[in-house]
Amino acid sequence: MVRVRFAPSPTGYLHVGGARTALYNWLFARHNNGTFILRIEDTDRTRYVPGSVEDIMESLKWLGLEWDEGPYFQSKRIELYRKYAHELLQRGMAYKCFCSEERLQKLREEQRKMGLKPGYDRKCRNLTPEEVKKLEESGKPYVIRLKIPLEGETSFDDYLHGKITVKNKELEDLILLKSDGYPTYHLANVVDDHLMGITHVMRADEWIPSTPYHVIMYKAFGWEPPIFVHLPVILAPDGKGKLSKRHGAVSVLEFRKMGFLPEALVNFLALLGWSPGGDREIVSLNEMIELFDLKKVGKRGSVFDFNKLYWMNSVYIRMKNDEELYNLVLPFYEREGLIEDKSHRDLVKKLIPLYKERVKTLEDFPKMSYYFFRDDFEYDEEGIKKNFSSTEIFNYLEKVVEKLESAESFTHEDIEKMIRGVAEELGIKARVIIHPIRVALTGKTVGPGLFELMEVLGKEKCIERIKKAIETFRGQKP
Repeated sequence: MVRVRFAPSPTGYLHVGGARTALYNWLFARHNNGTFILRIEDTDRTRYVPGSVEDIMESLKWLGLEWDEGPYFQSKRIELYRKYAHELLQRGMAYKCFCSEERLQKLREEQRKMGLKPGYDRKCRNLTPEEVKKLEESGKPYVIRLKIPLEGETSFDDYLHGKITVKNKELEDLILLKSDGYPTYHLANVVDDHLMGITHVMRADEWIPSTPYHVIMYKAFGWEPPIFVHLPVILAPDGKGKLSKRHGAVSVLEFRKMGFLPEALVNFLALLGWSPGGDREIVSLNEMIELFDLKKVGKRGSVFDFNKLYWMNSVYIRMKNDEELYNLVLPFYEREGLIEDKSHRDLVKKLIPLYKERVKTLEDFPKMSYYFFRDDFEYDEEGIKKNFSSTEIFNYLEKVVEKLESAESFTHEDIEKMIRGVAEELGIKARVIIHPIRVALTGKTVGPGLFELMEVLGKEKCIERIKKAIETFRGQKP
């Protein structure tokens, strides 16, 4: 029975790298009818960020990655870790270290000056029982360290990377239990993975250097280690180094705020390291569950291509029906302060089919259609120069206003017939007046179909704005 876990530390928001790790664990569990566990590794209280647990849980739920067990909190299992640390003491696989932080700091400085790798010098490893007792009775604080074998090698098989071997002399005696009685990540991680019956540890490949320590601990306890799967890093858009905040949005909920759909983000993250086979790029969550195979996960890091994510999100937006999109985009209009009454909500419904094919994110809907709600929009400068440079255009627009004022029907079909009729009557091509009309109505040179736009904007508003443009730009030097 497959049992996997996602075990983030609550030191901030859920990064998309962590989200992909959670996704792969979740897909592997679902594909194998297994169990997906959420565990919060919160024993390091100095790095704890208030609100981060809530962010992690909300992010996973928004992505659709519901957990089967948990959340388990390591901070509520402290006594358990102490018990196992003392068990290793009794087995002679660990020892008490009384070295002060000042001594350790000085040691590291000296090692660096000598060009050596900083590490503990095992000063307390061979203390006699009498010496240990005396130091304890004096009230001197201590940590518990793992006894790393002084000779030989430690090896483990990684599902993606194959056999990895490290010489034990390159490892230092790791702290298992700190002087305040709190466990380090390493001890709590191994104890929990064993007690929770984790079969596969899927985590970022930055944890490969820690794994030999974990393997030594498993052997010290006499436990069978899980299968290790170290996932490739997500690279920055330029392919140089790990994706970070300086490259733009990296928080899952930040992407939600920007108007990305969870289905699109999940699809995008899944393909950062895994291939469903063939050239397919749009893959539903159910299809991912069916197709997910660790053999199709690569070892190399994948580049986080923001342009591809925007494209993928636009595809998923177009796949939604208008009613679904209305419920999704309304909060974005409300956030921009554009919804004041029921008429504005009704207007949003009319705008969805106009912009559905043009937007990349939900946030684009209010940004692109602002002028439907407010008259204080800005005119595109290049659009003014290009479309209002001749004096004749204002005469043409006055003719358009005259026709609009006498119009009895205001469907987009009638509007198109009317405007093309004006152009024919004036002996000009329709585009000569179509582009200036767009700029007059919206301030922009591009947008949805002009005639459909005018129908939604309404007869009075169209007349009012064209008149305003004539008054504002007639006589101005381009």
